[in-house]
Amino acid sequence: MTEKRLEKLLMLSNNGGLGDIIRHAREMGDLVQALQKALPEDQALAISAANIRDDGTLVVLASSSAWAARLRFESERLMAAARGSGKTVLSCSVRVGRH
Repeated sequence: MTEKRLEKLLMLSNNGGLGDIIRHAREMGDLVQALQKALPEDQALAISAANIRDDGTLVVLASSSAWAARLRFESERLMAAARGSGKTVLSCSVRVGRH
């Protein structure tokens, strides 16, 4: 594959393809950072990933079941942090991420 062709595939665009996947991955990374900043360091490190579903549900993946239980108590703070980054969030679900 030529460099130009690869570059074209990876370009961010509004018409689908890899650009949309890359954009979504960046948005998820930004969301995780916003959530982590809202928590104490030990809890922040327990967040593996996060996403917001189309129905407004913030889904947070925790590194273990123990951390998931603790993060559930922080649902309001997590939702506020996501809203603070410009997202529409109506509810929060904390799950254990798969390794």
